[in-house]
Amino acid sequence: MGIFLWALGILIFTNAVFAQGKFYPANGIVEKIAPDLHTVTINHQAIPGYMMAMTMDFPVLSTNELSGISPGDQVTFTLVVNKDSDWVQSIHRMGRTVQIIAITNTPPNTKLPELDTGDLLPDGVLTTEDGRQIHFSDYRGKALAFTFFFTRCPLPNFCPLMNRNFSAARDLISSKTNAPTNWEFLSISFDPENDTPEALTSFGEFYCHGDSSHWLFASAPTNTLAMLGPSLDLMVVHDGASITHNLRTVVLDTHGRIYKQFDGNQWTPEDLADAVTGAARQ
Repeated sequence: MGIFLWALGILIFTNAVFAQGKFYPANGIVEKIAPDLHTVTINHQAIPGYMMAMTMDFPVLSTNELSGISPGDQVTFTLVVNKDSDWVQSIHRMGRTVQIIAITNTPPNTKLPELDTGDLLPDGVLTTEDGRQIHFSDYRGKALAFTFFFTRCPLPNFCPLMNRNFSAARDLISSKTNAPTNWEFLSISFDPENDTPEALTSFGEFYCHGDSSHWLFASAPTNTLAMLGPSLDLMVVHDGASITHNLRTVVLDTHGRIYKQFDGNQWTPEDLADAVTGAARQ
């Protein structure tokens, strides 16, 4: 009886969580499955009413969803999206593709030099929300944390999460009485055609809540992205109107050297605040 009540409680809780989200039926090709079975990469077709066709990493709440699923499988699935999160469920195998589609920005078997902790980041030009041109070297003497996004990103766990974490980390550092003051945050869009200075200004105001101190929004031109891509293992693939990308967040020390790099979206505002505080004291 106790086990039944426990299971019933879990079911009620799960249904309550799901009820807060919107459900979008979709289909695509599985490209990769994380070893812990909590993330699946799907090259999906357009999701009507929500999202253009692209390749994305989706969270999976129940590892049982991926039972019998392998890279290369054609699948149908349901994307669930609420205010702060998203995940996929009801994953069903429909067949096998002739070949696995790999999204990459480099030729096969080509090893590009990726920067490591302590390496100097190459300089690059960016266009800020107020139309100015700036360079990474302009921040020498300060710790700089930067992340990548585009304003049209529809998944709460991707670009929106990066900026929510930046907002929370900024608040954490600012609230400490003994924290250094020589630090800045920079959110960089890789979609300059759509993310104009005007668009970035409006977007930044939403996340900054009227306080733009220590935080700037900017866009990166193609040549800067071409430099950053191999340096940070940053992947940005434009395919028509869609953009496939991974997540990279980097902290530079006061000399412009890489102090910390966060890959993916598993890091917390506390992680970033600690890294920026440490980098500012270098």
